[in-house]
Amino acid sequence: MSRVGVKPDLLRWARERAGFSIDALARRFPKLEAWERGEVHPTLRQLERFAKVTFAPVGFLFLDEPPVEHVPIPDFRTVANMYVDHPSPNLLDTVYLCQQRQNWYLDFVRSMGDASLEFVDSAHLSDDAVATAATIRKSLGFDVEERRSLPTWTEALRRFIGQADALGVLVMVSGVVGSNNRRHLEPEEFRGFALADPLAPLVFINGADTKAAQMFTLAHELAHVWLGQSGISDAQALTVPDQETERWCNRVAAELLVPLDLLRAEDDSGAELRGELDRLARHFKVSTLVVLRRLHDAGRLTQDELWAAYREELGRLRALPKGSGGDFYLTLGARVSKRFARALMVSTLEGRTAFTESFRLLGVKKMATFRKLGRSLGVGF
Repeated sequence: MSRVGVKPDLLRWARERAGFSIDALARRFPKLEAWERGEVHPTLRQLERFAKVTFAPVGFLFLDEPPVEHVPIPDFRTVANMYVDHPSPNLLDTVYLCQQRQNWYLDFVRSMGDASLEFVDSAHLSDDAVATAATIRKSLGFDVEERRSLPTWTEALRRFIGQADALGVLVMVSGVVGSNNRRHLEPEEFRGFALADPLAPLVFINGADTKAAQMFTLAHELAHVWLGQSGISDAQALTVPDQETERWCNRVAAELLVPLDLLRAEDDSGAELRGELDRLARHFKVSTLVVLRRLHDAGRLTQDELWAAYREELGRLRALPKGSGGDFYLTLGARVSKRFARALMVSTLEGRTAFTESFRLLGVKKMATFRKLGRSLGVGF
């Protein structure tokens, strides 16, 4: 049985890159420890299986030394004020897949003769955040009173996404890589990213985050689209990022979701903070953490009071049970963007895109699934 002389450092790199310990893979690869010591080499079939399990391109394992990988768009994330140098394979594969979908959609809209979207790259960092937020709100039709009438954060988020979709933004929301429910995305690594383009702007939201937190991420990434600047973010309402772009996008997002003048009019400054947080969060359909940030902006909370309340509130939110389940076809439409899915299905049914390519980009394997998705989106056959 022929074996492949792969370098131990590359096997170790692939394992650590995917976040596995040797023990975690010992059952699948009993000789992994010996492989990494260079005492024995895997067969080609074993190496291909190892690459699949660790989400590593098999060709990388034949390099002379481990590659240095970077996210292929500007990376604005920081953890404890340190730049994040090592993106996970789940993050990288999600960005690559979204770029592939965007490239397909670009070709599609060009073939349809669509004009560029005027709002992309229409804002600048020197612009007033309040005025920019008002412009975005007007463009979307993102009315605070309408949000207030919606029963849940989920409905408010769905409405927000629908408004961005109607404007021409591909909004993709998923907590996994593609359609692989075993490859979970971690909000601690990233919350979203934007791929700015005048014809096919795309926003990805980490669906593993809470619905209320996703509202802020979408608002933040839309600010990136208005700037015409792609980037991956760790958008959080209470952070003050080092990068000017992220600070500006956070200010715009906060004002878009909770206009300061409306907050001041609505806030009962004499009420107990805990109850007021919940009431204002329900009113504006945002997370209580966004409300805390805006109460600080309004002058109700000092910096010390803000951080004390933030730590307490964050602990409470993390202790809450997470929701699960949902309609499969609604979830699939959200994962790939309804605008994208409709365009891809129309192109496929017209014979311009191969079914195999369509299935790959949608993340489906069966014609029956393709048909049912089409019917759920109003594209039937």
